[in-house]
Amino acid sequence: MAFSKQERRNKIKQKLRKRITGTAQAPRLTVYRSNSEIYAQLIDDKTGKTLMAVGSNDKGMKADKSNKSDKAKQVGKMIAEKATSGGITEVVFDRNGFLYHGRVKSLADGAREGGLKF
Repeated sequence: MAFSKQERRNKIKQKLRKRITGTAQAPRLTVYRSNSEIYAQLIDDKTGKTLMAVGSNDKGMKADKSNKSDKAKQVGKMIAEKATSGGITEVVFDRNGFLYHGRVKSLADGAREGGLKF
């Protein structure tokens, strides 16, 4: 029996979430990728709160004609900028069941360039 893409992603996500947790000192950097946009959140799992979030459709994003990978890199840099201004330098990366290539990798590279350590 073959799984749908969503069922496959949810199985991978469950396996990852067993091992990954975020704290106030090192929150979980989770990524959600839709067909046209990409979003990143910093989550403290101890309290169950989202500390900060950035998306490729936010007002602060440049409205130029860049491709989706470039937008993902910008989102990574923006979340790193917000986190470092909030006193967070270390995070735990949660790819949320998505494969680590393409836009997810671009976002992670942008976050690293912005100064976050995984």
